[in-house]
Amino acid sequence: MSNLQQTDIPQAPAAERPSYTLWQLVLYMLRLGTLGFGGPVALAGYMHRDLVDTRKWITDADYKEGLALAQLAPGPLAAQLAIYLGYVHYRIVGATLVGIAFVTPSFLMVVALGWAYVRFGGLTWMQSVFYGVGAAVIGIIAISAYKLTNKSVGKDKLLWVIYLVLATVTVVTESEIAWLFLAAGIVVWFWRAPPKWLRQGGLNALAVTQVPTVGGIVSTVDWPLLTQIGVFFAKAGAFVFGSGLAIVPFLYGGVVTEHHWLNDKQFVDAVAVAMITPGPVVITVGFIGYLVAGLPGASVAALGTFLPCYLFTVIPAPYFKKYGKRPGIIAFVDGVTAAAVGAITGAVIVLAKRSIIDLPTVLLALVTVALLWKFKKLPEPVIVVGAALIGLVAYPFLRA
Repeated sequence: MSNLQQTDIPQAPAAERPSYTLWQLVLYMLRLGTLGFGGPVALAGYMHRDLVDTRKWITDADYKEGLALAQLAPGPLAAQLAIYLGYVHYRIVGATLVGIAFVTPSFLMVVALGWAYVRFGGLTWMQSVFYGVGAAVIGIIAISAYKLTNKSVGKDKLLWVIYLVLATVTVVTESEIAWLFLAAGIVVWFWRAPPKWLRQGGLNALAVTQVPTVGGIVSTVDWPLLTQIGVFFAKAGAFVFGSGLAIVPFLYGGVVTEHHWLNDKQFVDAVAVAMITPGPVVITVGFIGYLVAGLPGASVAALGTFLPCYLFTVIPAPYFKKYGKRPGIIAFVDGVTAAAVGAITGAVIVLAKRSIIDLPTVLLALVTVALLWKFKKLPEPVIVVGAALIGLVAYPFLRA
């Protein structure tokens, strides 16, 4: 028996008995995937508010570990965070079911919109809807970013420096630079809990993240179309950091410029679909896949994008669970978390520049912030629906 208990893969310590069932968490993620607007910033904020602060199903430490891992690994941040939270108490089964529950609702929505787009020729009403929804979403994610900042950064001066640097870099570059998250974690780790080998001048190092080993796969025009779609979107899921904010230019380069699957207008419509539907912004890959090759294309594109992020979450998870309570790892996670929240705050500003375009949208964003500040339990979907209706009525008159 003793030999059977020895393994090279670290085993997570026995978790305390959870105060919730797996199906309660799955139903929560199903609801969040159905009604959660605002992209990765807002979705991460909802999970903290609902699962850590309100229901207390997940500890703040586990949430921060999940956010750090999601930020370090390539792929959609919100989906990876959800998968990790499913893993916390229910391991592989929990991670798998939570991931499916979180992604499926928005996937079905974008497939339905893809069908309507092809059937009826374009989605011109999207401009009106997004005019209102985009401004309201900025208000929603601004509140989420504010709460995350207070919770994760607090009054720590070093974390504030990291936070401000990442926020500035994100605003200036309009992208998230993966190595800066690693650097932030290492700085805090070395400052708070320097490892013995550093004090002794040794050369040992701690592996803190998994590096994707997939490489050398090149799609060719001779491959069947579905294979091309699968290879391209797998590369998007495996090598693009920064979630929805960073994957859009990557998708544009492959979908429009390289493969010529869509034209510019179709691609912009695909991004609009992602922004006006709940769930992860990256789910736009399902819409793109549908336009290229129907339902099989949508399914292959979504699977290719989300499977790598699932693997990059569950494979390192045992290491995070086993070693996550060590002082050096706690310091590293704090640094990465501060960097992540800084990047999220910067992303709010980047997205605001695209959605806040005139006085009515400014007012919509400010009213959203005021409502959420005043009425703590006001459901965000109510605000989104109201903003969509305002957009449908106001936009034609404003652009007439």
